Amino acid sequence: MKDLFDELLLCKKADIPCMLVTVVKKSGECPSTVGKKMLVREDGSSFGTVGGGALEHYAIEKCKVLISEQKNLLEKYMLNEGEIIKGATTLEMACGGVVSLYYDYIGIKAYVYIFGAGHVGQALAHILKTLNYHLTVIDSRKEIYEEFKEADRKVHSSFSDFIKKEGVRKGSYVVVCTPSHKNDFNVISQIIDLNLLPKYMGMLCSKTKLQTFLDKISKDLKDLPNFYSPIGLDIGGESPEEIAISIASEILAVYHNKSGHKHMKNSE
Repeated sequence: MKDLFDELLLCKKADIPCMLVTVVKKSGECPSTVGKKMLVREDGSSFGTVGGGALEHYAIEKCKVLISEQKNLLEKYMLNEGEIIKGATTLEMACGGVVSLYYDYIGIKAYVYIFGAGHVGQALAHILKTLNYHLTVIDSRKEIYEEFKEADRKVHSSFSDFIKKEGVRKGSYVVVCTPSHKNDFNVISQIIDLNLLPKYMGMLCSKTKLQTFLDKISKDLKDLPNFYSPIGLDIGGESPEEIAISIASEILAVYHNKSGHKHMKNSE
């Protein structure tokens, strides 16, 4: 018979983000006992219980929000409709007790798509794999694809076909460093045209090539706030490894909502 931790292990192996909810405190009459746990997946399906009823329904909905935000939370609930106590959320129940739940996010930081498995892509994957990102690498060149070692998932496909068939996850991070500017332009154009909404998309190119691309799509950088090109922070260096550090640093800055850094897209 499976227990909650078996389910948690399955989620981790399948890279399914989830929330572990634990009853950490209770007082008065309520259906919960300290130590009860419930595992909630991003689709709202669950395993285990924290007491059932309105409390559990509220907790599941809260989990879906917290998973999307990748946040932990400690929250207290009054289980008596119409009664209010400081620092607690009142739920439509008649038990009269007070219970505190701790929501623990378990999952990867974010999904990263690397279009192009060449030297920069390989160096970037080597860095990001140490930081709990889920990496999908796409390349149509068989020999390059087969040599790539660091990805959670490798896809041997044309870049355009991958976007058509799978797209990219909302809120993900996209790095475009294919062997040709034509492919780079096509990937970014498809993401924009399909309104796929990654949190970050960066393209490895020069200022001149960037302007050519912007002219083609009749847009300006100010129209694309999540588009970073030339990609990376302005930290210097030209080797694949140095460029990868620059890109990884920019991804971290965006992930943590940090400002004040000098981005290559803003450099003269």
